[in-house]
Amino acid sequence: LLVLNKPAGMVVHPAPGNPDGTLVNALIAHCGDSLTGIGGEKRPGIVHRLDKDTSGVMVVAKTELAHARLSAAFASRDLEREYNALCWGVPAPASGDIQGDIGRDPRDRKRMAVVNRNGKHALTHYRVLRAFGPAAALLSCRLATGRTHQIRVHLAHIGHPLIGDPVYLKRRPAAAKYLPEPARTLALDFPRQALHAAVLGFTHPITGEMLRFSVPPPEDFLALEDALLACA
Repeated sequence: LLVLNKPAGMVVHPAPGNPDGTLVNALIAHCGDSLTGIGGEKRPGIVHRLDKDTSGVMVVAKTELAHARLSAAFASRDLEREYNALCWGVPAPASGDIQGDIGRDPRDRKRMAVVNRNGKHALTHYRVLRAFGPAAALLSCRLATGRTHQIRVHLAHIGHPLIGDPVYLKRRPAAAKYLPEPARTLALDFPRQALHAAVLGFTHPITGEMLRFSVPPPEDFLALEDALLACA
């Protein structure tokens, strides 16, 4: 297997509009033909993915056996996944669970939403690591399920969308008024969802050894956090 730190802005696998410059292209260039066909021609080695503008740790399978066992671990949630998130406002209570079935937004098929029908069970555990006054918060989010855009959808659903989220932050958040300049402009103009996959822990698919990998957030995330910290 191979563990990597995916940068924000990189698409995981080729798709219409993103044929080149993807993580899959990079993996094939790095590993050669040995990776081709592992788990399928279009997604060689990929057992999970991160959104294009989400940064952080990922694992890739380099053999069919590793792919099958890692895929089973992700399917059964037999692993540890922790994300850092910067959201608008401060969730209350300071730690808890967000539950709500996730499916296609009936009003916009390009978005996901918490729905009452035809959704899949979703559960996110969150904890406030630091509050920046009433304006924003740094959260730790752990996934009990793995639905598309789960953290983004769940936080928007409880009224605390991710800073910079281009899909689920549809209007200027009221909490922005609590930020002085230049932190307010930096947060309002942040060019991507402020979400980072910080920790990934799983059982090695061959040896059975427990593995745990962590990566710090990228510079843009840390710069935003520093700006907010100055306002706390």
